[in-house]
Amino acid sequence: MRPEVGMLRVGALLICALAVFTACGGAAAPAAPAAGAPAAPVAASGCGPKGSGSLSILGTPQEEYIQAVAKAFEAECGIKTTYVRLSSGEALAKLKADKANPQFSVWWGGPADGYIAAKGDAVLENYVPKNAEKIPAQYKDPSGLWTGIYVGALGLAVNTKILREKNLPEPSSWADLAKPVYKGQISIAHPASSGTSYTFVSTQLFLANRDVDKTFAYLKQFHQNVLQYQKTGAAPARQAGQGEVAIGVVFSHDTVAAIEAGFSDLKVVFPSEGTGYEIGGMALVAKAPDPVAGKTFMDWAASAKAQEIGQTVKAYQIPTNADAKVSDKSVKLASIKTVSYDFQWAGDQKKAIVDRFSNEVAPQPR
Repeated sequence: MRPEVGMLRVGALLICALAVFTACGGAAAPAAPAAGAPAAPVAASGCGPKGSGSLSILGTPQEEYIQAVAKAFEAECGIKTTYVRLSSGEALAKLKADKANPQFSVWWGGPADGYIAAKGDAVLENYVPKNAEKIPAQYKDPSGLWTGIYVGALGLAVNTKILREKNLPEPSSWADLAKPVYKGQISIAHPASSGTSYTFVSTQLFLANRDVDKTFAYLKQFHQNVLQYQKTGAAPARQAGQGEVAIGVVFSHDTVAAIEAGFSDLKVVFPSEGTGYEIGGMALVAKAPDPVAGKTFMDWAASAKAQEIGQTVKAYQIPTNADAKVSDKSVKLASIKTVSYDFQWAGDQKKAIVDRFSNEVAPQPR
């Protein structure tokens, strides 16, 4: 049985093996295929075919992470690469809206249950990238609908200074977050737009043995303490860091990044009941503008070298490629207590659960 860790100071070294199984803010609009591009694919040195020579990525993780990956891929493979950053729910909505005329060739990043939820909409195309054999089976779809590129654990970003100033106890459990003492002191994203928040909701469902009514009774109590719902999953870490609230519900790597950005009053707390986690996926978009360049990108993104880029820009998710180096600032799943997270079930139930949340708990922020 894995050891349970209730609270962790993020600056500390966390060592353990990888075990069990984050409105548009992008940098640039997707580039159109280069004029006069060759009809036949042209191989780039060390990479696969270039296709048209242009690639458009729909990215979901931290802006800096997407930007760094796009820049590195363009430099290494010679394919002009642009991206737009949207949160997980917004990304899926965009793919569905553009289904007849897709604007992106690859969706990269964001929890796997979002990719599973997309299956019925036929906006993704199966593709098993090269290097996928280096990724454990539990981190990828066997048919190639999605391939995991990183893993991250859900936790609390707790501002210890604010707790002291307001004479509040430090939360140690999910149950604590429903207590009236924390009224107005919690920030979280909305599950309709954020994969992070949907991971939180799914975590409560699994803790309640998938009892939906029991889970929503908890969510309604929790809601009474939420100051406001954010659009993006990482935002609550900075809101807590700035002292606007005492607690943010976020992936632990986002709290690590916030601490490194100067929010030194923050610490990571993992709820004692157990927590959920994400498998950040990637997938080829159906009817992609350039599926050839998209597949080349996915081959590259599954490699150890590509997955190690995150930690260079303070994105401390755990790479899925077994050969990739893991930062000593990453929180390993085996070092904390996790719930038995069923990604397939969470993906299949996502629309119904999110709709009920929007109708019964809180509407999606505009």
